[in-house]
Amino acid sequence: MGKTNGKTEVEAKDLDIEHELPAADDGSQSESGASSQASSAVSDANEFGRVKAERDALLDRLARAQADFENARKRASREQQEYRDYAVADALKALLPVLDSFDRALQHTDIDPGELRSGIELINKQMHDVLAKLGLRPIPAKGEPFDPRFHEAVEMVDTSNAEDHEVLDELQRGYKLKDRLLRPSMVRVARNPKSK
Repeated sequence: MGKTNGKTEVEAKDLDIEHELPAADDGSQSESGASSQASSAVSDANEFGRVKAERDALLDRLARAQADFENARKRASREQQEYRDYAVADALKALLPVLDSFDRALQHTDIDPGELRSGIELINKQMHDVLAKLGLRPIPAKGEPFDPRFHEAVEMVDTSNAEDHEVLDELQRGYKLKDRLLRPSMVRVARNPKSK
């Protein structure tokens, strides 16, 4: 075997092997390894406990939020039902004076027909005033051009005395509540072939 810097190749290889071998274990490393594994296990157990407590807290918050939501939904439903039940209260309160007028008129049995008519006209005006305050508006019909959005044609009348599709007569008055159609007017409409 050849020499390398005064050493044989075998000796050089032996030296290299000695450097690669781990240091001798005297037992102190195994104790520190067991100690670090134990502390790691304690740390993992603490982490698990913390995560479990956090999960339990979140589940509790979720259950409370669901209960709050359900209570709010029930409360809103109850309030809506109460609103529907008593929404007409203001309208009825406004109509009570008209009802009182009818009751007073019916108490008099010996009324002459002229007075009866004027009393009914007053009650009619009182009723229209109350309904107007509540937002009820009559739909103009007679003499107006026929509008299928607000008028319902019951009859077409051939005539040369009116424009084609002009409302001749109102058979039943139509009403709007604010901007919404409540009931269309039932009308008789002119058909004038000459105006085309």
